[in-house]
Amino acid sequence: MDWILSSVEVIRSFGGPYINHHRKLEDYMNELRGNVNSLNSRKRDLELKMEAEERCGKKMKKEVANWLKDVEKVGNEVKNIEEEFPSVSFLSRGRLGSFVCQTIENVNKIYQQGSFLDGVAVDGPPATGVTLLTSNLEGEIDVKEQIWKYLMGDEVGMIGVCGMGGIGKTTIMKHINNQLLKDNRFDQVIWVTVSKELNIFKLQEDIANSLKQALPTTELQRAAQLKNILEGKRYVLILDDVWKRFSLLDVGIPKPTLGMRRKVVLTSRLIEVCESMGCEVVKVQPLSKNESMNLFLHHVGPEVVQDQNLKDIVNKIVEKCGGLPLSIVTIAGSMKKVDDICEWKNALIELEERVKSVKGSDIEIFEHLKFSYDRLEDQKIQNCFLYCSLYPEDYIISKVGLIENWIDEGLLDGLQTREAMHHRGYSILNKLENNCLLERAEDFIDGVKMHDALRDMALLYIKGHQFMVKAGMQLKEFPSEQEWTVSVEKVSLMQNSILEIPPHISPRWPHLSTLKLQNCGLQRISESFFKHMPELKVLNLSHNIFLKYLPKSISNLKTLNALILFCCNQLKYVPSLVELTSLRKLDLSGTGIGEVPHGIEMLENLRDLRMRSWALKELPVGILRRICHLQCLMLEDTFVKGEEVGQLRKLEWVSCSFRNVQEFNKYAECTQGKWPTSFFFQKKVEFRNLEIERCDDRVVPHDLQTLTIDKYDDFKCLNNIPLFRKATDWKECRIWQCKGMECVVDLSLSSCDALDNIEELRLFLLKNLREVVRVGVAVEIESTSHSPTPPAIFSSLKKLDISFCSRVKKLFPVEQLQGLPNLENIDVRYCDEMEEIIASEENHKGEGTTFILPKLKSLVLEELPKLKSICSGGLMIPADSLQFLHIVECPEVKRIPLSLPLVENGKPSPPPSLPKMTVSPREWWESVEWDQPDAKEVLSPFVQYW
Repeated sequence: MDWILSSVEVIRSFGGPYINHHRKLEDYMNELRGNVNSLNSRKRDLELKMEAEERCGKKMKKEVANWLKDVEKVGNEVKNIEEEFPSVSFLSRGRLGSFVCQTIENVNKIYQQGSFLDGVAVDGPPATGVTLLTSNLEGEIDVKEQIWKYLMGDEVGMIGVCGMGGIGKTTIMKHINNQLLKDNRFDQVIWVTVSKELNIFKLQEDIANSLKQALPTTELQRAAQLKNILEGKRYVLILDDVWKRFSLLDVGIPKPTLGMRRKVVLTSRLIEVCESMGCEVVKVQPLSKNESMNLFLHHVGPEVVQDQNLKDIVNKIVEKCGGLPLSIVTIAGSMKKVDDICEWKNALIELEERVKSVKGSDIEIFEHLKFSYDRLEDQKIQNCFLYCSLYPEDYIISKVGLIENWIDEGLLDGLQTREAMHHRGYSILNKLENNCLLERAEDFIDGVKMHDALRDMALLYIKGHQFMVKAGMQLKEFPSEQEWTVSVEKVSLMQNSILEIPPHISPRWPHLSTLKLQNCGLQRISESFFKHMPELKVLNLSHNIFLKYLPKSISNLKTLNALILFCCNQLKYVPSLVELTSLRKLDLSGTGIGEVPHGIEMLENLRDLRMRSWALKELPVGILRRICHLQCLMLEDTFVKGEEVGQLRKLEWVSCSFRNVQEFNKYAECTQGKWPTSFFFQKKVEFRNLEIERCDDRVVPHDLQTLTIDKYDDFKCLNNIPLFRKATDWKECRIWQCKGMECVVDLSLSSCDALDNIEELRLFLLKNLREVVRVGVAVEIESTSHSPTPPAIFSSLKKLDISFCSRVKKLFPVEQLQGLPNLENIDVRYCDEMEEIIASEENHKGEGTTFILPKLKSLVLEELPKLKSICSGGLMIPADSLQFLHIVECPEVKRIPLSLPLVENGKPSPPPSLPKMTVSPREWWESVEWDQPDAKEVLSPFVQYW
């Protein structure tokens, strides 16, 4: 009885509210349930809205995300109440009723906050990926729209774009790739070229590189990790040029799931490949008659249809192309600038005969392409084109490297100098590009590619040029005897994994002239391998980094013209060269040889000697006197006698080291004023730890073009050396690791005429450098009525590189820019104290806009922790010529002073030549300021995050 009295006293002490909560608990619970139902309904409506916005590429607002968290939290509280309510004790009813009332208020408050009248989402960042170079897309609108519809919808996860070679599959997908980058429905657009020889490891690596990720080496771990990475993203994966079915799971590509915003697109010539991989097939059809004509005229020029007689012939030629874009473009390229009607008639007759005589779609397009090849007429140019088929499919070929290979093959013979050969080589490359037989490589300004259909054509129709090409095919063993013929003339096995050529393999190739075995992973070559190759002229074993020994049978290759062992790092010995009297090129650069090969002095026909080896300290005396016809000598750190180098009268390209200034003076005296005319390094002098000021200016050439000063600690500035006063044709200056240097040029010490023609200035690891140009007292006195203006210097400067110069705070004052009208490339990295690139006085601000650096093509700023300004307010850089922008880890930069070109409506547009921008971090890019409205939005599709 006492406990009842105690309970009554407790209830009285709480008063009315407690009694109401006790009595009305059931009513409160019903009210709470109703309110929670309303809240959940609003939550479901909001989630449906969000799904619709995400389909358009938008991102959920942070306030919406927080609201959903609040809904989830209150939902858990209600769940706990529902669990407690059925078994609540008499004494606890009032407490629970009070808590239910508080929860009702909280639910009502959250409900009110969930109206979001301004919407639930914001525009997401554009997809990241690579903007690809595209050619004109004529026709194919329906196909492009169908692919786009599948990409934007939820019904199709895998898309297969099919059609014959050259019909435009890749071109269509390049346009879609770029459109996806401007759209913001996906996080990532990944482009990978697969090619005939499917390589799962390389495919995984290419995908991971696109995502800026690294993968483990083991096969199972690679696939699992790649799958985890991709599952966290919304992406479109474009796999170009697929030839065989493969398992997405084996690669690590998640199977596209409807509604998950993960799409895979294949392009393939084979419809059965796409169907077997579960793709929705989109077939690319030939162009219509009008579309074909438009594309043809775009490449050949509209003037060819102004004459009615010629127009009829052009119509028939275009008709013979069958609506295939590659055929149209290639034939148009070969007929460009042809205005003779007889030549057009002859072209039509040739095409008609070709089409009549062939069967099968691939053969027909090959005949169209061969028509353009035949029209080259010059057999040497044709052979230069055919040589490109020795490289792997989709391989990016360096122009300089390709020309060097043409020289080795004798395709540019008949010219006396290497300079003339290179000029001829570039002329041929231009002709092949203009005729659309080679195409410019993506992201590699000095590279070309061969379309896979053109490569197939070249390998199919080679007559009298028997090629065996198994380049880049993942071979692990040397081809068996059944795979080669005795008539083979050129063999390319480059870029495989052939670790060993065993003793039982000794191919009989009596007509073999070229053997390309570079980058094969070779570790051992049997002694008998070279025994039956009596006509071998070019042997390329470069980039076999584990190859330690060469078989002695190499010494018997008496017809060999070029032996290339570049970057065989572990090679320390080369067999005797006594018998190789035909040798014109010997490249041992990047090897570990410590002494010159036996018999090298017998190579009187040698024109090109490259032995840049860290282990070769000095070239023995007398060798260069015997090989006196050298045009190219590259020894780098190997000491040579100045007199011997100076007596090489045909030398054009030289890079070597002299032990002291006296040896350099001997070299200069022996040239008798006839200095090398190198077209690449040009006239080059390099000083290391020498008394540069003691260099005899009487023997220094007036037309010196390249000067390198390396590790000379007492060197103060360029004014201190005679070269500075003498070299009026100076083109390139490199200054590395000179601890005593505080400025590059001191204008108070002497005139600066030698700088007028400098095009490249490279400054590296100058720890005490404080300024590039020092304006001294002598200059300042000249100005009496206003602040001093530095003289115009560096008027020809195109490229400026400065890195690891930790004390430089300001690169150039704005007043000095009058002397930099031609500056195209600025590259500044790892300068810890750099605060301003272009420094201007504070009073310049507010004086209106001043445009500077009108020809700027590339701006690279990396790891500059104190950089605050590229240039101050009021200064702008016109972006009309800009091709590359790279700003990484420059956290204090708040403004990018680019002036974008304007379109008719006055809004900014991207620079016409800008291929890409790399920035980091993403948060910095989002916060950076622009002078032009919408500039960031315009440039975002070109951005890649570093």
